[in-house]
Amino acid sequence: MKFCMITTFFGAHSFGGDAAYVDRLCRALLRQGHEVDVFYNISAFEAVRGDHPLRQYDPPEGLVLHGMRTPGGIAGLLWSHQTGRMGTLKRELGGHLAATTYDVIHFHNISLMGGPDLLRLKDRSGSATRFMSAHEHWLICPLSLLWKKKREVCKQPACVTCTLSAQRPPQWWRYGGLRDQSLATLDALFVPSFHTREIHQQRGISQPITRLPYFLPDDMVRQAREAPSGRAPSGRPYFIMAGRLVVEKGFQEVIPHMNRFPEADLLIAGTGSFAPHLQAQAAPHPNVHFLGLQDFAGLLQLFKGARALIVPSLFYETFGYVVLEAFATGTPAIVHERGALPELITQSHAGYTYATDDELVTAMRLLLENPDIATSLGAKGQLAAQEKWGEERHLKQYLGVIEECQGKGRQSREWHANNE
Repeated sequence: MKFCMITTFFGAHSFGGDAAYVDRLCRALLRQGHEVDVFYNISAFEAVRGDHPLRQYDPPEGLVLHGMRTPGGIAGLLWSHQTGRMGTLKRELGGHLAATTYDVIHFHNISLMGGPDLLRLKDRSGSATRFMSAHEHWLICPLSLLWKKKREVCKQPACVTCTLSAQRPPQWWRYGGLRDQSLATLDALFVPSFHTREIHQQRGISQPITRLPYFLPDDMVRQAREAPSGRAPSGRPYFIMAGRLVVEKGFQEVIPHMNRFPEADLLIAGTGSFAPHLQAQAAPHPNVHFLGLQDFAGLLQLFKGARALIVPSLFYETFGYVVLEAFATGTPAIVHERGALPELITQSHAGYTYATDDELVTAMRLLLENPDIATSLGAKGQLAAQEKWGEERHLKQYLGVIEECQGKGRQSREWHANNE
């Protein structure tokens, strides 16, 4: 089959997360002999990257990349952001789709690619199966994160004042029917977790939603098993946190507790705008170390040597890829009891959840003082990473949905043909 993936950020021009999933799905499809094109927006990445470095990205053989640029730069992106329309980008992307026949068109993060207007585009045949994956909460939140006024999870929407507090203009297109009309053109809407499905339904998405958890490719699982163990600079036991250094990731909630663990270290991998604040906060704690942006192999080593991964996210994570990666190395996780993160612990039995500071410290102390427990939990995580979130299981579900949708499409076309 021939697949078309459309997303805002991808490859070197990405921050991880949704782009990692798109890349892994592309590679898995290519391994099965399918053809894959990816369209993404270089202008969007350059507009929001700040000091985030370009990632090293080597596309697999057979992957066809279309790095696009929004005409007009910032002004063009802002117009699309405000109106939910593609503008002049529609000529290039729409023209390519109209000239090409695809079996599947899969939309991902489309926030700066034309939003709901993009969902209406069709290929030359007009009969491609059409999916969208909601990797964040963009469909129900102008800021994508349900992180209200930069300080708390959004439990009661106040979108206009929230976007203004984030120094962004309100998106007036959200107050019409454009979103729902565009979603109605899809054959399936995917989300990666139960929590994400539930909150989308609560916030007014009436489109049927299919839970399609993320996965780790077989080669990454093998790489994780074979990775050497990392070490803290001191050589002592350590905990690891990894991700973008931004407020909502909650790293600042963990750092102060390291004064209770003078016999251990906390390693922090990643970059982001909140890094200077975190580094200043960590100054009185000599056992907290910042390692900067790490490649995948480096992360695996750090995970494998850690007593546990800590994920203290304050907002609603839609999944938690970093947890799967730690599991694959045989390392357990301690996660905040919010969003989709607890689902990974419940399904794997490979760690602990916490809601309070005391519960966090208790879990850290337990794993620090009982390495056998950490090893046992890590083994459960490693097994779950392969059996519950493996490549074969994911592709079976993904391709199964395609087969089901294509079957319905054939039945519909036959019915119309017989009743004309």
